Amino acid sequence: MECHMANIANILIADDHPLFRIALRHAIGLAFEDAVIQEAGSIDDIQQIIAPGAACDLLLLDLQMPGAHGFSGLIYLRGQFPEIPVVIVSGNDQDKVIARAMNHGASGFIPKSTDLPDMAQAITAIFTGALWVPPGFEAQQHNIRDQEISVAATVASLTPQQFRVFMLVSEGMLNKQIAYEMGVAEGTVKAHVTAILKKFGAYSRGHLIIAAQQLGTEDFAE
Repeated sequence: MECHMANIANILIADDHPLFRIALRHAIGLAFEDAVIQEAGSIDDIQQIIAPGAACDLLLLDLQMPGAHGFSGLIYLRGQFPEIPVVIVSGNDQDKVIARAMNHGASGFIPKSTDLPDMAQAITAIFTGALWVPPGFEAQQHNIRDQEISVAATVASLTPQQFRVFMLVSEGMLNKQIAYEMGVAEGTVKAHVTAILKKFGAYSRGHLIIAAQQLGTEDFAE
């Protein structure tokens, strides 16, 4: 399916909760009379939909997606598809989380508690090129640390297979387990791990786990 059609909004909803995907469909329906809407339940699903080049106009992305950890999904997808505006739609709407999402390249942040008409207004604003954050958001004193910026730049440079391996390593999985999970030879996983370590300038899997933690939504950026 061609994703870019004249005067029609082409939007990808990425959330692993089907009921919330339905809510977002309703919000999009309020924003646009006609829209091409696709859905993804994981980072892998997102890549399968947009990697062939049928880049959509807008990606609505939950922070907690299978296949990613914290902000890593946002950062990786922005690196892979920089032409696609990404809107974070999350139940975690603390100011520090919103600020980090925006600093990592999000075009907007919509709390899941937002009512549908306001969601529709936010989606419309972002679709037309504006940045959108919740009313009352305070960005002061929520700067990203240099270490996190460095980790983010490296994550954005990973290939699809490297990113998947990186996420599985961050979960503490061994090469043999990762090979089984991905359906590849263990030697292939070892080669990916070696390449990832080189990109991060790291010497052990423990360093990769710590790097992934830097991009979590917990208090690593305090």
